Amino acid sequence: MTLVIRMLTVYPQTKTYFAHWKDLSHGSAQIRKHGKIVINGIGEAVAKIDDLQKGLLTLSELHAFQLRVDPTNYKILSHCILVVLAITFPADFTPEAHVAVDKFLAAVSRSLSEKYR
Repeated sequence: MTLVIRMLTVYPQTKTYFAHWKDLSHGSAQIRKHGKIVINGIGEAVAKIDDLQKGLLTLSELHAFQLRVDPTNYKILSHCILVVLAITFPADFTPEAHVAVDKFLAAVSRSLSEKYR
């Protein structure tokens, strides 16, 4: 939830994808639900790390063709994930962990952008 709120607050242009939601406030049911969806998607990517392009094909197609999400938003979301992790786990989110997570999220972003090419 914090992740989605951060994205919508810091990058207000991302609200255009959620204009159909009635409540974009912190703690709303839709925000909580989408936060879980995003985190579950990251979990799915971890499970399919050996072949992200194939493993995330369905998500890539959904975001490219049905939701029509601009791929630059994947970088925005990745940045928000990094910030939330750093704030939530300051002692554990070492520079090495930051680099590893950033590299993983960049690979996820590339895989999700595959259908745009």
